[in-house]
Amino acid sequence: MQRLILEGPAEVRWDEAPDPVLPGPDAALVRPVAVATCDLDVAVLGGRYPLPGPYPFGHEGVVEVVETGERVTTMAAGDRAVLPFQISCGVCGPCRRGRTGNCASHPRLSTYGLGEMGGLGWGGLLADLVAVPHADAMLVKLPAGMNPVAVASASDNIPDAWRTVGPQLAAEPGAAVLVVGGDGGPHSIGLYAAGLAVALGAERVIYSDHDSERLAIAAALGAEVLEGPPPRKAGAFPITVDASGTVDGLRYALQSTAFDGTCTSPSVYLEDPALPMLSMYSRCCTLHTGRAHVRPAIPVVLDLVAAGFDPTLVTTAVVPRSEAVAALAEPPMKLVIECTV
Repeated sequence: MQRLILEGPAEVRWDEAPDPVLPGPDAALVRPVAVATCDLDVAVLGGRYPLPGPYPFGHEGVVEVVETGERVTTMAAGDRAVLPFQISCGVCGPCRRGRTGNCASHPRLSTYGLGEMGGLGWGGLLADLVAVPHADAMLVKLPAGMNPVAVASASDNIPDAWRTVGPQLAAEPGAAVLVVGGDGGPHSIGLYAAGLAVALGAERVIYSDHDSERLAIAAALGAEVLEGPPPRKAGAFPITVDASGTVDGLRYALQSTAFDGTCTSPSVYLEDPALPMLSMYSRCCTLHTGRAHVRPAIPVVLDLVAAGFDPTLVTTAVVPRSEAVAALAEPPMKLVIECTV
């Protein structure tokens, strides 16, 4: 089969590899239908995140089931599904508690398409075939009529955005939300977060950034936009999101978090930023960071899409598989590659 290999920044190539085989009776073989770049992929391709190649590329996507093991009960050949990027068994202690990104049945951080960080043995989603070790636990069937291109990022970035606003708005319905964007990213996660907060009924959603393209997308998603560099604060919000990837943006989000409020940062900082700890302490401010546990959030995300949330507003380019190499040489913010129709 063919698979796409990332060699290094802005360099990918197609490679020949043996077809995968079913790794067990609970497994499935799937064919990717639509594969999206993650915010981390774009950073790696741009040389901004140190994840060395070569490794099989791609970890966000919708797939079609080709073959299933004898113990698989929820999926059959021909079904289309979202494949979460994290490997999870569904039955260990962490998985039963919804912490599927820390599945105890496999080495920590086991994922598709993230090189040595995720374990090279899982492969990437830009390939003719992919093995899914726990089909019933991992695959989430795509609702009838839902466009795979629209939800290709339901594997990772959209659930990652949902966890920054969804549980918080469930605990405090209608609360105001501030999302801070910035050049460090994660760009699409911040925009998805703004759109999801609108869809979930936040009384006010402000997206703050200096980039005109991102501000226009946020406005199209229904958020108010605040243009310019990060100020010290923008008010007091029960829910804030640091999607800036900058120290100034993080401090801005934290300083704008209300008393007893929560700031979630899906940003990746390679150096430890200075935090306004006394101010956070005084306001009983919670800062949450870390990897998202995406599998439990995927059905919720798909329901929100079915109800009207439109993630395609964040997609900046869609190309056929034949144009993948050229498109990935200079990737836009959110690229979706159509692998088959």
